Amino acid sequence: QVQLVESGGGLVQPGGSLRLSCVASTSAFNSEVMGWYRQAPGKQRTFVAHIGPGGSTFYPDSVKGRFTISRDNAKNAVFLQMNNLKPEDTGVYYCNRFYSPIAWGQGVQVTVSS
Repeated sequence: QVQLVESGGGLVQPGGSLRLSCVASTSAFNSEVMGWYRQAPGKQRTFVAHIGPGGSTFYPDSVKGRFTISRDNAKNAVFLQMNNLKPEDTGVYYCNRFYSPIAWGQGVQVTVSS
């Protein structure tokens, strides 16, 4: 069974930075569009970034200019660099295939608070 494992979350003050990692148990995802998502407390999961196999990226306005998604196919990994974090960025962050999501992993908690 293919698995996605997220890591790198934590508690950070507003304006701080975090780098999240997501490692897939298969290299097959290296040819897929991969996305990062977050779920704030009491809210639905929302999209925050995606990256194509060739490195093209897309961000919603809420994170554009602050978040950067990247990938390292040699490591079957996707990363999310988050800068200038805001309290509204708090939530559990997940990665998954963008077009055909598989079972969601555990995710990683990001808390932005002073």
